[in-house]
Amino acid sequence: MQKNLFKFPKKTGLYDPSYEKDSCGVGMVANIKGTPSRQIMEDAYLINSRMDHRGGCGFEENTGDGAGILVALPHNFFKKVSKKIDISLPERGSYAVGNIFLPQKKKEREFCKKEIEK
Repeated sequence: MQKNLFKFPKKTGLYDPSYEKDSCGVGMVANIKGTPSRQIMEDAYLINSRMDHRGGCGFEENTGDGAGILVALPHNFFKKVSKKIDISLPERGSYAVGNIFLPQKKKEREFCKKEIEK
């Protein structure tokens, strides 16, 4: 008997399926020591190619959804943008970038924003 892979598990322990979001997928591969390699690129390509529906698919087969592979932080771009909004960016390799999904409830969202800004 095969389990239905499209159902969320029941609430148990710290896991609560009500926090799950549909159509949000991120794959990441990296060398923890920062060493570039062809294998990392091949693994990233495989992850990207297996995300059949990434939320931006259209009716046309030749329309992309913007999904791709980021091979390095675009430091020069971040430096330029951060300067425009009066943020001092540390040197290359001294900061990180991430996607953050905030709660929909205003009180929880504001709390999270304050924590992130610390």
